[in-house]
Amino acid sequence: MEKGRIIKIISHQYQVLVDGELLECVAMGKLRKDKAPVVGDLVLVERFGDQNGIQQILPRQNELVRPRIANVDQAIIVMSACDPQFSTALVDRLIFLICYAKIKPIICVSKMDLVDANDPVHAALLDYRNSGYEVFETGLDRSDEALKQMLKGKISVLTGQSGAGKSSLINRLDANFELKTQQISKALGRGKHTTRHCELMAVSGGWVADTPGFSSLDFTHVEIDKLAAVIPDFQEMLGNCRFQDCRHLKEPDCAIQNAVKEGRISQTRYAHYREICEWILNQKVKYR
Repeated sequence: MEKGRIIKIISHQYQVLVDGELLECVAMGKLRKDKAPVVGDLVLVERFGDQNGIQQILPRQNELVRPRIANVDQAIIVMSACDPQFSTALVDRLIFLICYAKIKPIICVSKMDLVDANDPVHAALLDYRNSGYEVFETGLDRSDEALKQMLKGKISVLTGQSGAGKSSLINRLDANFELKTQQISKALGRGKHTTRHCELMAVSGGWVADTPGFSSLDFTHVEIDKLAAVIPDFQEMLGNCRFQDCRHLKEPDCAIQNAVKEGRISQTRYAHYREICEWILNQKVKYR
């Protein structure tokens, strides 16, 4: 059997890249019953004359439900500096979900050529950089070379605001793509979904999944006791609280709360963490 990666799924047909060759495959019956293959899966393929069959899915490094994709190295949060307006609340919620899925978050802000030097987006991006996040700024007046280098050799997924320019970004990074783009829906104040399915595409020496923009974020599967442990901002303070089971909300002698007060952890990020924790707790009470 040969090892390959699923690049695209249409109906029950799987396109698998095996040593540079793209094979049309089907999933064997027993495989479909146990665990359905998804884009990004590493699989073992066997050739049967005029048909190729996926016999086994190898263990996943990680996976996302929306979009359905596995073995992602990094998630690029594409946000717009304007139209639609930049939102730290949305960025942070995406960071929390991405880190919870064991994926590295990277922030990419489009349309930076359309804002002036006094725009609040600059202070927000400085806050992310000071917190240790990788931040890329794009626009018609800027080079995309650093972003291209970041994609090389990686499996990346694009997410973020609808209308922030995810498909346009891929078009700029690789001229071979002519993905459909649409203008912002002025009536709704947000973008229209132009991407209809999940597919890995070769871009700048790596693979990128262009996916529909998020209209809602699902935290129903997130456990509060595990959330703080994956947020990059909190890493240096973990284990320094008085209580081992500290949730970093109202507990005394909490290292993370103290670091926020002292300016060593972003107040904005912590406020958004509290909001998500309160939402999760309220949902648990609601459905008891």
